[in-house]
Amino acid sequence: MGRVNTEQSDSEQPGSNPADGAGSTSEPEARPAAGGDGGTAAGEPDSGSDVAGATAVEPAGGRAPRKLLVLLFGVAALLLAADVLTKIAAVARLDGRPPLELFGGAVYLVLVRNPGAAFSLATGMTWLLALLAIAVVGVIVWLAPKLRSTGWAVGLGLVLGGACGNLVDRLFREPGPLRGHVVDFVSLFAPDGSVWPVFNVADSSIVCGGILVVLLSLFGRDYDGSVHTRKKREDRA
Repeated sequence: MGRVNTEQSDSEQPGSNPADGAGSTSEPEARPAAGGDGGTAAGEPDSGSDVAGATAVEPAGGRAPRKLLVLLFGVAALLLAADVLTKIAAVARLDGRPPLELFGGAVYLVLVRNPGAAFSLATGMTWLLALLAIAVVGVIVWLAPKLRSTGWAVGLGLVLGGACGNLVDRLFREPGPLRGHVVDFVSLFAPDGSVWPVFNVADSSIVCGGILVVLLSLFGRDYDGSVHTRKKREDRA
């Protein structure tokens, strides 16, 4: 900002020399626009600058659009319902019975009570897996208001629904809370899970959601709607 000239004018100071310019006021010199370089206006990128590495389009602030929240929790609710209902049907129809062959042996329905993680991994760590599922659910719920991407909403909805489905088993099935065994019932190419581990709807949901999220990340699309691209270095003209 310019300074206010507090000196008295020539007419008020006897003997002052007008040629000196003392006491006279003058217009402040024009300054270049802030952020400019060589006449570049503020906020405008320098067209001659090199661009290398990842650049991002900043998303708008505020809460996630309502439709994305509905999509995320709607997908999660549908997958949770499908998982619970198919497990109830599997226990009612397959418990104590031989495997049911489908599609010429490509798929077998067989009841397995799994104390481990998805696809029968980490057997014997049921309580830890239950706590991990709770943590995953908490992180997704915390992240939900920041979503700006439809793809991420679908992917996280799949993971959330699957995590909740298996968590319900760990909390409410035998032998007790945080130690409950997950009901698996789908086996591929063999009735005993020797070709591919026996799984359920929740396991499939977690895997599909995880793959979708990884693909979105690899293609530079973040949960907050920003898109990262890599540009080649441009030589100055």
